[in-house]
Parts: sequence; structure tokens; C-alpha cells
Amino acid sequence: MSICALDGDDVCVGCFRTGQEISHWGRLDADRQVEVLRRCQRRMDGELAPCLMDEVVPG
Repeated sequence: MSICALDGDDVCVGCFRTGQEISHWGRLDADRQVEVLRRCQRRMDGELAPCLMDEVVPG
């Protein structure tokens, strides 16, 4: 079992998903999961990658 640890920017220091991406992961379809992983790679590389959930979940 893996446990995410979020930093001050709400990004996991291990997997680089945001807290919202982590909490919605099981409900995302495969295409959206792949997009989250693409954003995680960008974050690992030091780039800005907004949380996918800000785009797909209203409010």
C-alpha cells in the first residue's frame, strides 16, 4: 500500500499528483488518468502543470 504525502503546494512528494487528483483517481476514466500522469511528469521535471480536477470538476 502506498501513502501519499502532500507538500505545501498540495502535491504529493512521491507521485506528484495533487490532493484532488489523488482523491478522484479511482473515479477517473483511463484517458484522464493518463493525462494526470502526464502532468505528474511535467511537475517532476519542474514545470507548471495545473491540477486536472480544476478543469473537469466544476466549482
